[in-house]
Amino acid sequence: MPTDLRRVSRALLSVSDKAGLVPFAQALAARGVELVSTGGTRAGLAEAGLPVRDVSDLTGYPEMMDGRVKTLHPSVHGGLLAIRSNPEHQAAMLAHGIGGIDLLVVNLYPFEATVAAGRGYDECVENIDIGGPAMIRAAAKNHADVAVVVDGADYEAVLADLQTYEALTLTLRRRLAQKAYARTAAYDAAISNWLAREIADEAPSYRAIGGSLVEAMRYGENPHQSAAFYRGPETRAGVATARQVQGKALSFNNVNDTDAAYECAAEFDPARTAAVAIVKHANPCGVAEGATLAEAYEKALRCDPVSAFGGIVAVNRRLDAEAARRIVEIFTEVIIAPDADEDAVAIVAAKKNLRLLLAGDLPDPRAPGLAVRTVAGGFLAQARDAAVVDDMELKVVTRRAPSATELADLRFAFRVAKHVKSNAIVYARDGATVGIGAGQMSRVDSSRIAAWKAAEAAKAAGLAETLAKGSVVASDAFFPFADGLLAAAEAGATAVIQPGGSVRDAEVIAAADEAGLAMVFTGHRHFRH
Repeated sequence: MPTDLRRVSRALLSVSDKAGLVPFAQALAARGVELVSTGGTRAGLAEAGLPVRDVSDLTGYPEMMDGRVKTLHPSVHGGLLAIRSNPEHQAAMLAHGIGGIDLLVVNLYPFEATVAAGRGYDECVENIDIGGPAMIRAAAKNHADVAVVVDGADYEAVLADLQTYEALTLTLRRRLAQKAYARTAAYDAAISNWLAREIADEAPSYRAIGGSLVEAMRYGENPHQSAAFYRGPETRAGVATARQVQGKALSFNNVNDTDAAYECAAEFDPARTAAVAIVKHANPCGVAEGATLAEAYEKALRCDPVSAFGGIVAVNRRLDAEAARRIVEIFTEVIIAPDADEDAVAIVAAKKNLRLLLAGDLPDPRAPGLAVRTVAGGFLAQARDAAVVDDMELKVVTRRAPSATELADLRFAFRVAKHVKSNAIVYARDGATVGIGAGQMSRVDSSRIAAWKAAEAAKAAGLAETLAKGSVVASDAFFPFADGLLAAAEAGATAVIQPGGSVRDAEVIAAADEAGLAMVFTGHRHFRH
């Protein structure tokens, strides 16, 4: 028997999420635990026929100020914070009529959900819990004597300890205390980040990041690294919100690559076109749009059929049977879509290890948000790259202007380049990538790799000439020298889209004119490191 057991004589319950609460409270009451509660929680327990005291019986004060003040009282916090083995604490409790609280069950006002629902400023403020976090932190600090539950998923663990020991173990109380502090930290992070957005403070003095566990993972990028997947307060559709229909558990790299693929596919308005992005190691190896998902997939696959093996496929429309049937012909790790037809689900089900994720919606590429990356001793936080080429004013800088067909492909290529690791070069033709160069230290090397990929794809398709012939090319940043642009021209490209802004822009424009290329500047860079 553990020697660190603590019996539960009194429990204070005050929750906004009442799922599972009544059965839990019934089990406590059956063990002789006195129940104390507040407001709607007390009413719900009383309606279920449970004997429950109102917290005002302890404090001697009614709830007031629209419920803002109800538990902020020494009778509550003294009952949570008193060290049971401390004679002075015991004397103070006796002198002031304070009874001990052995178990605290609190989940907080739904602030995150209120913000996600787009409620007004005042309503969001009213959903900032004060008494709840104060009680949680008090109980968690005194976990030597008190257990605190902030998540209904832990009701079972509490009842299991009571069933086995008729008390709660220190091991459980410590675990619950850690979770409690993490929950209030995530809650405060959500509030502080929301306020920073509301006052347009792009660099607040303190920045907190919080999330809730989706799942622990076998390992991280490599087997010697531990890892876990967390969901943040932002309700952006994607891998963190998706329902996994089938397949084995996602790995760390699966999650990272699936996010990259779905964000890329979301750049294409599903009302305008079907689109497919195939991603390998967080880089697109083929992206295309088409009249149907099956057509878009065929075009995307043609760009780099070798790299697509074992890749991630993201689609911007409801997955249909025709597209599913084509996708499962080669080994694929994950398919992510907003939704799927029953026939498509059945087709994917034949591949038991293939993960199918349904996200319910597409992420908005224009939506604001925060992107975070750790560095030694700290982290970098920046606004998400929400720039979209359709919103940019394209400036023709060469003697020849692009044709309507070239212009459509230029926009397509720049849309994809946003999701390719820098230095990024994307060749595109007829609404499909035909060659991608990613992550090179030199932009000219990216140009050459993309051209080589286009030539290899042509060979794989049994074509006589490179897919880059007659294509357009996008660069995520300006060409610092003309060599990268000339490499694209040598590969067969006819038009170029790039941000511009180099001190050698005039030299690059002159080289484009000499090569007969049309070129437009966007004024926006898309570095993705």
